[in-house]
Amino acid sequence: MPVVSEYDVRAAATAGQRRLSVPMDAVVTPQALEVADRLGVSIRHGAAAPLAVPDIDPARAVQRGLFRRSPRWTAPPPRRGAMPRRFTRVSIVGSGMVGATTAHLTALSGMADELALIDVVPGLAAATALDIEHASGITRSATRTRGGTALDLVAGAEVVVVTAGRPRSPGVTRAALLEINGRVVRDVAEAIRAHAPSAVVIVVTNPVDEMTYELWHASGLDDTQVLGMAGTLDSSRFRNALAAAAGVRPNDVSAVTLGSHGGEMVPVVSSATIKGRPARDVLAQHALEACAWSAVNGGGDVVSLRQTGSAFIAPAHAVVEVMDALRGATTDPVPVSAMLHGEYGVEGVFVGVRSRLGMQGVVEIIEDRLEPGEIQQLQDAAASIRGRLSRVVQTNQLAYRPE
Repeated sequence: MPVVSEYDVRAAATAGQRRLSVPMDAVVTPQALEVADRLGVSIRHGAAAPLAVPDIDPARAVQRGLFRRSPRWTAPPPRRGAMPRRFTRVSIVGSGMVGATTAHLTALSGMADELALIDVVPGLAAATALDIEHASGITRSATRTRGGTALDLVAGAEVVVVTAGRPRSPGVTRAALLEINGRVVRDVAEAIRAHAPSAVVIVVTNPVDEMTYELWHASGLDDTQVLGMAGTLDSSRFRNALAAAAGVRPNDVSAVTLGSHGGEMVPVVSSATIKGRPARDVLAQHALEACAWSAVNGGGDVVSLRQTGSAFIAPAHAVVEVMDALRGATTDPVPVSAMLHGEYGVEGVFVGVRSRLGMQGVVEIIEDRLEPGEIQQLQDAAASIRGRLSRVVQTNQLAYRPE
């Protein structure tokens, strides 16, 4: 289909033509009509007279103009649920930096009617709750917040977020925290079993995958009710690294990490895209490896810089993303630590996979198409988690049961 641009009109006027005949199926651009009116050139359809051909291809010029007005690729918005639920009550066990920031974001979003904060340190949870309440005069949040030391504050919660435990510090690995934080998680599990047996539990306490198993094991809840926040945070770090390497915005990147929350993480390069193109077509292999390294070691980098604590802002946002998926505010699957029953050839262990969530917990585990090497990495991560669990379970005289 021929295109008539302003260049055709100007060429006709320069040649002394006052009438420009164009084919019946020709498309005349608005700019051509404007210039024709200004120069006194009449454009008539239906004749077969050849067009004056300027030095610049008019069709290419139109394409360039359209490209300047509208980019060829824009990041697709996340799929939002039509009718997201509002939680009656959310309880957060642990009012340290992650717990407090999660509570702040939860109240700010208005996703819950009530918010309960719990911490063993006297006054800490109550002070944080009061601080959030004071902010409601500015934020106009309708969420009512209270805090205390008693674990029975989980009663009636639809969601329990567990952040309690010792945070990472320089030189301390997630695995080294297993025994210390295991005791804390088991106490919380007993309280949930007694006071909130219908709740969905989001475990944040490190090491996440092992602590998720510990809480499930001690609580007696269905494994679909218990999940770990890990892949949501790690995927965010991976997307940020890819965006920085490619010089684009993070929302121009689609990427996910699976596996363990730590050294056995699996940044899935095979499906990563940057502005809709495969990441391997945009970045060199060494750059992709650097981005994967950044995702795996991002938490450690924060710990090294802070010296006295670990990351809390990004983890809190990751928890909120999981809660939004639970209540239907977003319909996209999210990566969480979930119990596998044969998916990817893995059985009886909590490990990071993409999952579709609902108000009752894990609805469906998405078994993505991975490259053989990525599947092997995922299976290796599961084996490592299982090995660490076996050692700590023997120490605590518990029965490790692949379920």
